[in-house]
Amino acid sequence: MFQNQRYITKGISSEIPFWIQMVLWVMIDAMEEPKDWLQVFRVKGEKGELHIVHTQEEPVYCHEVTLPLNGEKEFTAKIFVIDDSDHSTMLLAEEY
Repeated sequence: MFQNQRYITKGISSEIPFWIQMVLWVMIDAMEEPKDWLQVFRVKGEKGELHIVHTQEEPVYCHEVTLPLNGEKEFTAKIFVIDDSDHSTMLLAEEY
């Protein structure tokens, strides 16, 4: 899973900085567990830090990272990455 063409929605393109998008793709690629078709990211940027919580339901998976956030505006987002076996799409939860 997640080894096919990758796409982002307009919401991701306009709301999430490119480098954060790349971090999320790398987090999926780095998973050792079997991957569920739906990956969920809760992203919060504030006080100079970016906190990411990456989860999936089946099998249960949770991984958290905190990175420096230099000069970016504060924001909170819930992001889905969906693999339908033809392509993978990153979208804001409200775009689902």
